[in-house]
Amino acid sequence: MDIQFTPEECAFREEARAFLRSQLPAEISTRVQQGKRLSKEHQVAWMRILNERGWLAPSWPVEHGGTDWTAVQKHIFEEECFAAGAPRVVAFGVKMVAPVIIKFGTEAQKAHFLPRILSSEDWWCQGYSEPGAGSDLASLKTRAVRDGDHYVVNGQKIWTTLAHYADWMFCLVRTDPEAQQQRGISFLLIDMNTPGITVRPIITLDGEHEVNEVFFDNVRVPVENLVGEENKGWTCAKYLLTHERTSIAGIGQTKALLAKLKLVASRELRNGQPLLDDPLFRAQIADVEMQLMAAEMSNLRTLAATRDGGVPGAESSILKIKGTELRQQITYLINKAVGTYSLPVLEEELGYGCGAELLHTDYSSAASNQYLDMRKASIYGGSNEIQKNIIAKMILEL
Repeated sequence: MDIQFTPEECAFREEARAFLRSQLPAEISTRVQQGKRLSKEHQVAWMRILNERGWLAPSWPVEHGGTDWTAVQKHIFEEECFAAGAPRVVAFGVKMVAPVIIKFGTEAQKAHFLPRILSSEDWWCQGYSEPGAGSDLASLKTRAVRDGDHYVVNGQKIWTTLAHYADWMFCLVRTDPEAQQQRGISFLLIDMNTPGITVRPIITLDGEHEVNEVFFDNVRVPVENLVGEENKGWTCAKYLLTHERTSIAGIGQTKALLAKLKLVASRELRNGQPLLDDPLFRAQIADVEMQLMAAEMSNLRTLAATRDGGVPGAESSILKIKGTELRQQITYLINKAVGTYSLPVLEEELGYGCGAELLHTDYSSAASNQYLDMRKASIYGGSNEIQKNIIAKMILEL
């Protein structure tokens, strides 16, 4: 693979940079770079700016509002967004359920949901994991029983990211308890305002309310909200997960974190010398940078292979493992480098209305919070241990 960008790709990079300089709100980019909270309004504002330019859903077919970007252009744009301090696009609608609707949904579902995802009128959450069904997703227990032109749903989902903001959930439910596990599952689209749905917050290790428990008590879902065939939702689930795991590789985000690590190491002093002058610490930085370069090449190869509508195989699991491990390594090194400045960030520093001067420096702010938050990266999207099993089965045919 030729790793040199073509003149056209370099021109596209400049176009992306110009767009970000002119359109990315300074307040939002500052909050991202300082590790401060983004409200739903911040996220929606940025997604609508992208949509107005036609750049919100580059992986969608053009006829549904996507771009005709190549895999390399998508990679370049993601990289430039993270470098500029742009928020990561909330994936559940644009990058996860939308591709499933496009591939398996009815024409009515495409006509209704896709424009509303693009406009950010509807926000989505993912109803996959359950208390007894996380890594072994096919053992899920949430039931959906057909009752005329509705399904009646009962059960519980857990670790449901942003469910407290979501308008809709794409949800795996068991519609045939007698069938083989994977064959008795269906893929439903559930309006979160339906009576019988309760959302309870889970506060994570870094003090954030990002994930939730969701309970279903006789929730009635129209049959028209079934995607694909009844009892064959596992096909939709696998298709979605391959896209999610490739996205979790987060090459652009990892490169931005690496740049922050280098900045920290160039400013932090040990015995009067920049930490970057310490040969042992410098070797650790070099190690993660070499691993990142290898992951980037693998990511580009995978994207190139899927540009004609194909689905990544074991590569998505490999990239998920490597991408999350690298981000954990880098946030650990940042946390280690800033020393006492890595004490947990005060609530008032993270808050939406904080106007006071930060007690932490511009480059070490929220170091510990990022480190703690990144601990979960090797679990969500299917734990890395499970990904290794998937790789073994797909490549070694075990």
